[in-house]
Amino acid sequence: MVKKKPDSQQHKQAVVLVVDDNRENLELLEAYLEDLDCRTIPATDGPEALEIVKNDKPDIILLDIMMPKMSGFEVCRRVKGDPATADIPIIMVTALNEYGDMQRGVDCGTDDFVSKPVNKIELLTRVRTMLKLKHITDKLERTLAYLAEVEKQAQSSQTSR
Repeated sequence: MVKKKPDSQQHKQAVVLVVDDNRENLELLEAYLEDLDCRTIPATDGPEALEIVKNDKPDIILLDIMMPKMSGFEVCRRVKGDPATADIPIIMVTALNEYGDMQRGVDCGTDDFVSKPVNKIELLTRVRTMLKLKHITDKLERTLAYLAEVEKQAQSSQTSR
């Protein structure tokens, strides 16, 4: 018997991981995100961000590139390289604007960029878009899992006849 339809999940508040080694930038991004229906989790370096990703699996990551200990490029590469977290959208927030830096971001798997100084409207628009895309992707995955279960049950009921 099929237990749960894919849309039966309750609305949950989106979780945004905000990673920046500069406290002022971190606080500014969190303040901007207060206009969205989301919960923010701050991280001040790459290793801390990876630990949060592993434990909390955020819906989206806003990621500074230039950080001590581990660059945003490396954090992005590790998140996107892990099948359990590869679908988490990453927006790199950066003062870097050279073509090579952007290419490096794309090569490690980033989904989008926001330039510093951050424009609030641009940030909120990009985050909303990525959250909608993540919601649709998650819903599609639940629907496919539901359909696979229905198909499996239909096949098992046919073979038991």
